[in-house]
Amino acid sequence: MLLAALATEEPLLLIGPHGTAKSLLLTRVASALRLEHRHYNASLLNFDDLIGFPLPGKGGQLEYARTPATVWGAGAVIFDEVSRCRPEIQNKLFPIIHECRVQGLALEGLRYRWAAMNPPCTDEDDNGYSGSEPLDAALADRFAFVVPMPEWATLAEADQLAIIRAEDSPVTAAQAQPLVEALARARAALPAVRARIAEPIALYVRSLCALLAQAGLVASPRRAGMLYRSILAVNAAATALEPGARAEDATLLAVRNGLPQRAQGIAVPEVTLLAAHRDAWRLVHIPAGDPLGAILCSADPLERCRLAVGTNALGRDDFSRVIADALAQLSVGARDAVIVHLFETGAVGRLNAAVAAQAAERYRPIAASTGFSETLHASQPRFHAWSKVKDLLSRLDPADARAHLRANALAASFARRELATARDAEQAFADYAAAEQRLAAACVGRPA
Repeated sequence: MLLAALATEEPLLLIGPHGTAKSLLLTRVASALRLEHRHYNASLLNFDDLIGFPLPGKGGQLEYARTPATVWGAGAVIFDEVSRCRPEIQNKLFPIIHECRVQGLALEGLRYRWAAMNPPCTDEDDNGYSGSEPLDAALADRFAFVVPMPEWATLAEADQLAIIRAEDSPVTAAQAQPLVEALARARAALPAVRARIAEPIALYVRSLCALLAQAGLVASPRRAGMLYRSILAVNAAATALEPGARAEDATLLAVRNGLPQRAQGIAVPEVTLLAAHRDAWRLVHIPAGDPLGAILCSADPLERCRLAVGTNALGRDDFSRVIADALAQLSVGARDAVIVHLFETGAVGRLNAAVAAQAAERYRPIAASTGFSETLHASQPRFHAWSKVKDLLSRLDPADARAHLRANALAASFARRELATARDAEQAFADYAAAEQRLAAACVGRPA
């Protein structure tokens, strides 16, 4: 990842616990490449430290008193502890990191913008560092590479011993040479990699962003472009290091280290990432017009179900996976409407045994109501939920041939303790009706 970031000169953010050598790594890379660099502790940074004191210049324009510590003339900048930076200073870092500009002025010669931070502390994850705040979404989105540093326990014995024996001595030309040569090879490989896989990678990124959005991991248009360039760069770096490297592996590595959510304290579940990568990679290679592409990339799980039921072009495994994933994302009421739809259309027979069994278990009390008993007190939220359930059931038209399905679905959801409040009951009832209406267009053989 570091080699790819160096080859593209895109902004790089390292995230890791204290003592994982984030700052040391960046300063030694700058030394190895013989870059004039500046290292700032962002938690203590004042803007004057970056640009110098403003002074009146010729023609009434401001000029800045430059010192060896100001950013002018640097080839690389390192913002350490960026997650502890004051918000007003964070805002002023945006143009430096993204555009190599400050106060509207180009920073001539600035090529590399790097930062480091501890894992942020959030309400959802108490493993973060107190005082290390989640990065502002806009600032996090400026870093093309967001790379977690390996922790001590994950390192091989040889690597641990090498770290123990390491000395913080100046980087010699001989020590720097392997990095310089690898960087040259990566840059040389990039045009050939771009010519070979640029088009499929663009399609991959489009599909990946749609699939990640379904899991709540939304990528901005800027991030989509960054991912495209980063994937090409990581493939070039992988080729430079190992000529036989697989494009799919390099692409997954780029995505793992190319999402900004980690800097925002938002978890990126590995299972979600792997599933999105797998489907996006597959979609690159399916024929044009294959309905699986439109189905998988639809952001709406109900629409994915409707499309999947409406086509016979999907194999059993694909159909089962589409339905299972969509059911997991649907609300209680919409989920029941989809399951009824699967049985009424006969599409349940296209599911594999495991998914069909789960659907059947949920469909059984909807098709034929089953009794249940529970002692409720007026002070309990579930008492109010049950009162709302009875109220909603009383509104159903007995002459409606489908009213019993809506009634049974709502009662079964209450019995399964999926409706904790009156609001839950009302929402489930409304979601069932809305989903049933949308699915009607694809329903075949529904009783009159």
